[in-house]
Formats: sequence, structure tokens, C-alpha cells
Amino acid sequence: MTAKTWRVLLAPPLVLAACSAAVPEKYTSPQAGFQEVSSQTAAAIGKRTAFAQTRAQNDALAKDVRQMVQGKTISADTAVQAALLNNKGLQASYAAVGLSAAEAWQQMTPENPVVSIGLMGIGAPELGLYRALESTIAVNLLDVKTRKQRIAVAETQFQQAQLNAVNDTLALAGQTRLAWINAVAAFERLSYLRQAGETAEAGAELASQLGRTGALNKAGQAREFAFNAELAGQVARARLEAKLAKEELTRLMGLWGSDANFYVPDALPPLPKSLSKVPAIEKSALQNRVDLQVAKLGLEAQARAFGLTDRTRLVTDLELIAGVESEREREDGETETETLPQLELEFAIPVFDTGKARMRKAELSYMQAANALAERAVNVRSEARSAELAYYASYEIARHYRDVLMPLRKTIEEEGLLSYNGMITSTFELLTDVREKLAGSLEAANAKRDFWLAQANVNAAIYGGGAGSAPQGGSAEIAAGGGAGH
Repeated sequence: MTAKTWRVLLAPPLVLAACSAAVPEKYTSPQAGFQEVSSQTAAAIGKRTAFAQTRAQNDALAKDVRQMVQGKTISADTAVQAALLNNKGLQASYAAVGLSAAEAWQQMTPENPVVSIGLMGIGAPELGLYRALESTIAVNLLDVKTRKQRIAVAETQFQQAQLNAVNDTLALAGQTRLAWINAVAAFERLSYLRQAGETAEAGAELASQLGRTGALNKAGQAREFAFNAELAGQVARARLEAKLAKEELTRLMGLWGSDANFYVPDALPPLPKSLSKVPAIEKSALQNRVDLQVAKLGLEAQARAFGLTDRTRLVTDLELIAGVESEREREDGETETETLPQLELEFAIPVFDTGKARMRKAELSYMQAANALAERAVNVRSEARSAELAYYASYEIARHYRDVLMPLRKTIEEEGLLSYNGMITSTFELLTDVREKLAGSLEAANAKRDFWLAQANVNAAIYGGGAGSAPQGGSAEIAAGGGAGH
């Protein structure tokens, strides 16, 4: 076989390989795609993210988080930052971006040619080592024809994976902030119930003393004892809810063992003096919602996949096989070698599978993605309106408790104390006023919590990642009764 023959046979695969462009670094880098995720996340919530791929990187992040939280009373921002650096589920989401980049890299790499060499008549002494040699190189022509479409699909899916990671990051940040608010509110609620429990104990003790002197009948005593018992149950339940709320926050932050030794404040911040306006929240949501961008890319990916299916509807595999056959013959005691080039085209005949089923699947997948996008757009608008409504309404409700109800309760308590000092009001009436004030304080604390939850949901409605959580219930359970009224 001459060198010229080899050059002719190797030409097709070499030309195809030369036509393939170099793979961009954004697909081959160890941090492939993460920089875009990090920048978009920082623009939305202003927090640092990191993709740890080695033991040293994980240890460094764990050390940073430990310094933030261990033995400290943490703020909502600190909790969110710790979660973004330490949550392993989020790291898995970042790894999915790398997997998508590797898939795009794979699609940009030409398919390797298949080389086949065969020897026939091995060991025939009169002919030398072999009688005939056959060598072929097979190249998939359809791989070249459809590479542009496959690369486009892979690139779209890569962008989709990036946005999914951004959405997962925003979701974790939102969930962590809500968990911090709920945990702090639970401990604030526990504090008010403990104060109410102290007044209930005082009432029960007074009832017991009056009962021994005959000044209070058994019904009056039982009323005070029952109230004290009810408050004891409410305090125990509130203590459990506070611990569970803090555990939820601990889980989202990815902490365990000694690293979970942190504290949250005993009360939520006071209401702001005024609200900042949220201009054009629907428009902002449609422009910034990451999940909506993911749905758009999903539709684009389906469109490109549909085009790829259309190009391979009939012939799904087309191979060009080039080779040579070298055969030795003996004539008149001499060995002659004859080398013949070969060229074959191999493909499957679409006798049974004409591609109609695959085309139908591609059409329905595109329709599915289009309808999903339309529904997502409607939901985004609705979620934005709901978040705006809850934001303003919850502030007005909380402000009503702060500016109207609580001053009235304070006035009642102060006047009751003056009457008690003047021997006009009984001790039980005074305790009733204290209990009612504590009940009002608990209602005000719940309203304040609902406002901070609504404020957190506004950001989620604009950028995505929110659970759309409605304000939780939890009205005050302190009964105002219990006085003997003698």
C-alpha cells in the first residue's frame, strides 16, 4: 500500500476534524458556568456564592461559616450568607451546571473515526504471514451534518442549567430568610407566653390563698387554676415550636454538631416608620424572574430539538467507510501484491420506522413547553400582585396594632393600676388587664412577623426562588378571663 493511497483514505476524517472549532473555555473550565450564576445571584440578593470542588475548598468555606455563626446571635443576612456557602444541596445544583457544560463540550467534539484492520490467511507459509489485508476507516456523516443543531441544543440546555442554579440559589436564600423570621418570631411568642404564664401563676397563688380564708369559692379557684394550666400547655407548645423553627434554620444553613451552636434574637426588628414603594412590580417580575427565563430557554431548546429531529427523521445513522484491500498472489513462483481502494456508504433503510412517531413526539414536546411558558407568565404576574398586596396590607395591620391597640392596652393597664392603688379595683381585675395587654402584644408580634415575611416575599416575587408562602396563622391564645369578680 503506497503513502498516496493512505493519504487518500485518511482525507475524509481529517478534513472533518479540521472543520470542528476549538471548544470555548467556558465549557472546559473547572468552574464552567458558575461565574454567570454567581454574578446573577449577587445582582439579585447581594450575597457571595462559591462552588467547592476540592477538600481544601470545602474546609475553607466551613471555616468561614463557623466564624460567622458559632456562638453568636446571627442576623437574617448572616443566616442567608452561611446557607449559600454551606448548603450541600446547593453545591449539587452547581455541579449540575458543570455536567451541562461537559455535555456541551462533548457535543462540540467530533465523533472519533472507527479504524478496522483485518488479516486473512495468516500463517500460510507459501504466501508469507498473510494472504490478504483489509483496512477501513468509518466516519459518521450524519454526526457532521447534525453537529451544529446538537451543539445549539446543548448550549441552550447549558444556559438553562445556569438559570436553574440561580433559581436554586435564590430559593435557598428566600427559604433561609423566612426560616430566620419564623424562628425569631417563635422565640418572641414564647417570651410573651412566659410572661402570661407568670401572671397566671400569680393569679392561681392568690386564688389558693383566698380559698384557704374562705374569701373565694371553689368555682373561682378552679377558674384560676384552669387558666394557669392552659397557659402552661401553651408555653410548652410554644417552646417546642421555637426549637423546631430554629432547627429548620439550622438545616437550611447546612450546620450540625458543634457548628450549630448559634443564637437568634429574642424579637423581630420594629416596623419601619414608612414603606418604600414597589414600582411596577409586575413589569419587574416579568423582566427579572429567573424561573420565567428558564421556561423561555426550555421552549427554545424544544424548538432546536424539533429541528434536529426533522433533519434525522428518515435516516438516523449515515456512515462513510473508506479503506483498502491488499491481496498477495503467487504466479510462476513470484509473489505479487495488488492494492485496491474501497469506499462504502452505510445507512438504515426506513422501511418500518419512517420517523413520524419521533416527529409527533417533538411537536408535542414543543407544545408542552409553550403552554408551560404561558402558564408561568400568568403565575408570575399573579404572584407579583399577591406579594405587593400582602406587603402593603400586612404593614397597615401591624401598624394598627402598634399605633392603636397597644397604646390603648397600656392606658387600661396604667389606669387599672391607679384604681388598684386606690382600693377601687380588685387584684383579679388588675391581673385580667395585664393578661389582655399580653394577648394584644402577642397579636402585635404576629402581625409584625407577617409584615417581615411579606417583605421577604416581595423580593422573591421579583427575582424568583420564593415559595409564595402566605402569612402563617397563630393568633394570641391567652384567654382574658380568669377573674373571680367578688
